[in-house]
Amino acid sequence: MSGLLKSSIGRKVAMALSGLFLVVFLTQHFVINLLSVFSEETHNTVSHFMGTNPIVQFGLQPILVFGVFFHFIMGIKLELQNRKSRPVKYVSYKGSANATWMSRNMIYTGLVILAFLGLHFYDFFIPELIHKYAENHALEPGDSTRYYAETIHKFEQPWRVGLYVISFVLLMLHLLHGFQSSFQSVGFNNKYSKALKGFTRAWAIIIPLGFIFIAIYHHFNQLPH
Repeated sequence: MSGLLKSSIGRKVAMALSGLFLVVFLTQHFVINLLSVFSEETHNTVSHFMGTNPIVQFGLQPILVFGVFFHFIMGIKLELQNRKSRPVKYVSYKGSANATWMSRNMIYTGLVILAFLGLHFYDFFIPELIHKYAENHALEPGDSTRYYAETIHKFEQPWRVGLYVISFVLLMLHLLHGFQSSFQSVGFNNKYSKALKGFTRAWAIIIPLGFIFIAIYHHFNQLPH
C-alpha cells in the first residue's frame, strides 16, 4: 500500500476510491436530512438510530472521518505533484481550451469544501460528541426527539444559510468533474460510460441543490408568518 501511494497512478486511484466512498456517504446524509422536510418524527427516528447504533458510531464513523481527510490529503499531494512536474510556466496558456473550469480548480473548490466541513463539524459533529460522551445525555428520556430541533436551529441565522448555499454550489462544481472522473481513474470504460457520465452529472447537480433547498426551507419556515 505504501508503495502504491508513492506513484501518481496509485494516488489517483486511491483518491478516486475515497471520493466514491464519500459520494455514498453524501447520498445517505442527504436522504436523512431531506426527511426533516417531510416528517419530524421520521427524521428523529432515523437520526437517533444512526447516532446510537454501535456499528455506525464505532465502525463506520471513524472510517468516514479518515476517508474525508485521506481524500483531501491525496488531492493536495496530486496538485503539488502536477505543479512540480511543470516548473516552467507557459508563455501563453489557455486552460479552458483543454480543460473545464471545474477540473482546473478542483484544489480550490476542495479547500473551500474542507473549510465548510470544519463549520459543519463545529455545528453538528462536535456538539453531538459532547452531548453523548462528555455530558452523558444520550440515555436521558426524550433524547431521541432532539435531532429535528437541533437541525432547524442551525438554519435560523441568514449568514449561516448563506455559507451553506455557497459551499454547496462549490461542492456541485467540484462533483461535476470529480464524480465522473473517479470512474475513469479506476478504469471504468465500456458501453455504459456515456450513461454513467449523464448519471454522475445529474447527481452532482441534484444532491447539492437538494441540500440548498433543505437549508433555505428550514430558514424561511421559521420566520414569523
